[in-house]
Amino acid sequence: MSDEIADEAPVCSAKGCRTAALWVLAWNNPKIHTPERRKTWLACDEHREHLSQFLGVRGFLKDVVALSEWESAADR
Repeated sequence: MSDEIADEAPVCSAKGCRTAALWVLAWNNPKIHTPERRKTWLACDEHREHLSQFLGVRGFLKDVVALSEWESAADR
């Protein structure tokens, strides 16, 4: 039962990390996505900066938002 609950909780997108996600990194690749399209990676506190830099260097990062805010906006 606890594995089922853990599988439902959002986890960090960093390779090998299973820590609870606290941040949403919204991004797109302008070579293949329309400007309004947003893909998302999730990040824990430890990997937020690393994942943001990875996307930022490539010009993909559009926004970093707390997961709770992202979920609230989606509920509207």
